[in-house]
Amino acid sequence: MINEKQFNNELQLIIQNAIREDVGDGDHSSLACIPASATGKAQLIVKENGIIAGVAFAKMIFEYVDSNLKVETFITDGTPVKKGDVVFHVSGSSQAILKSERLVLNSMQRMSAIATKTKSYVDLLQGTKTQILDTRKTTPGFRACEKWAVKIGGGENHRFALYDMIMLKDNHIDFAGGITLAINKTKAYLKENNLDLKIIVEARDLGEIKEILESEGIYRILIDNLDFEDTKKAVALIGDQCQTESSGNINENTIRSYAECGVDYISSGALTHSIYNMDLSLKAF
Repeated sequence: MINEKQFNNELQLIIQNAIREDVGDGDHSSLACIPASATGKAQLIVKENGIIAGVAFAKMIFEYVDSNLKVETFITDGTPVKKGDVVFHVSGSSQAILKSERLVLNSMQRMSAIATKTKSYVDLLQGTKTQILDTRKTTPGFRACEKWAVKIGGGENHRFALYDMIMLKDNHIDFAGGITLAINKTKAYLKENNLDLKIIVEARDLGEIKEILESEGIYRILIDNLDFEDTKKAVALIGDQCQTESSGNINENTIRSYAECGVDYISSGALTHSIYNMDLSLKAF
């Protein structure tokens, strides 16, 4: 993953772009009927059970729109919530609250859904050594928030993007002319460009795992779409030579069985691409 400074910069870019997209040259609905001097108060209300996420991000949004807005927090990120819970109050300029409202809700609803889904997977892995990872299957322009939500839900982050880790998947291997060629070319590239990036290599069968293990310096082997028995064989074959990760069509019904094969990680795109927003509302009171 990227460092904290880069991550915070990504969050600020998300806010800036979202406000540009949503507000444009002004929130004319509010400007038309609410005086600039008017102040008010609103509360974030939970409308279905789950794990709340995005509270800290909402504060960043309010700060960006109007640094004079005040937020009183009652429930923090990562906390289980139920219908009717009040997460926070925000007070200050009525126009600023309304300008922030949609971005706060859109962000928190999606982040809370991701955190809730992640927590359900984490619970299924209890008692095993396996950790759940996200992927790059994220909403364009909103990746930092979605990966943040995975962490809030108890999961771990995979690489952030294409630039912070090497991941040689099937297409890379095929285009490069094979596993060993792909690995050797990658090592040469990293040396020539003075880059210190971890290398993950995808394996489609046990034969490919054996070939990968002939090369030194591999950080993790991605065991892709193998059944339970072959995954167990793969883990035994790899031993402690590098980390192991399973992926490919793993769901709530199979995740526990894959974990029991002994892999270090399971990656799942479903954490971010197959969720429905959690219902929240921001109401004046």
